[in-house]
Amino acid sequence: SPAGLVSHYHVQTDYLDEQGLAQLIQRCSAITTEFENVPAPALRTLGAHRTVAPGADAVAIAQDRTREKAHFVGCGVPCAPYAVLETAAQLAAVSDDLLPGIVKTARLGYDGKGQVRVNTRVELAAAWTELKNVTCVLEKMLPLRAECSVIVARGQDGVCVNFPLQLNLHREGILAVTEVYENNVPAPVAFKAIAAAKAIADELKYVGVLCVEFFVLADDSLVVNEMAPRPHNSGHYTLDACDLSQFDLQVRALAGLPLTQPRQHSPAIMLNLLGDLWVDGVTPPWDQVLALPGAQLHLYGKLKASKGRKMGHLNITGATVDQVRATALAAAKLLGIAPF
Repeated sequence: SPAGLVSHYHVQTDYLDEQGLAQLIQRCSAITTEFENVPAPALRTLGAHRTVAPGADAVAIAQDRTREKAHFVGCGVPCAPYAVLETAAQLAAVSDDLLPGIVKTARLGYDGKGQVRVNTRVELAAAWTELKNVTCVLEKMLPLRAECSVIVARGQDGVCVNFPLQLNLHREGILAVTEVYENNVPAPVAFKAIAAAKAIADELKYVGVLCVEFFVLADDSLVVNEMAPRPHNSGHYTLDACDLSQFDLQVRALAGLPLTQPRQHSPAIMLNLLGDLWVDGVTPPWDQVLALPGAQLHLYGKLKASKGRKMGHLNITGATVDQVRATALAAAKLLGIAPF
């Protein structure tokens, strides 16, 4: 456990273990989670005794795509056309307009897991069988121009601040690159995304850091994809490019301290470092990477590298966007990451 390496106490039990939860209550003044699949009942138990952010209700919504989409609709934020699949009758009733689409399990899906692309009704039926006929959501595939995310932080007093819009590139369902600088997407798109993310947080009466992911369509309209009730991979650049990081704001929210609007002082690109880079167990050339101007390496202390496992990230900052892009592409070449 990387967190266990630096924590004062390391309680290692099942999420719902009563003794483990009691130890947390005894040891902690406030409690948070960096993983949205922690059972909401565990957070509800803890929340009866201590400050817990994100709260159990918000996490429960984020854990269930059907509830999550209903929440987005209730906030007036558009999402892709979809249908819920719980029964064979619902499968048969799916409109042809939703194809081609993506079938996603309603629960326990992240980094592209629990998702199948389908083009026909035959493929749709096969995908639902492949996913063990659990509750799923079929989302219509839309013509995407870009993927982006917004990170907001909302305090116990209801004050909500935000980081700039983050332009994201995913590969095989896993975040690969985040680019954050002025006009990374058209300003009206960024304005709408930030307003939508704040509306989602306010409606939840959310406390803490929340990431909301969006799709930018070919006509520059915006639809919401999903939310993550925690500091997010796409916000890791804030450690080196902003005067307050997403982790600073999470701590402030937990402690009931004032939230101030963070300021990004440098253009930034973040490269996600997956276990794939450790080819045949050989450590990547960190010395060459760190020789690049504005390169800041963050490794998580995980002992074993495996395909698709997030081992760390590399932040590149600089005075200009062109400089940052050139350096990031040079770093990607050294590491064997495909250009972008």
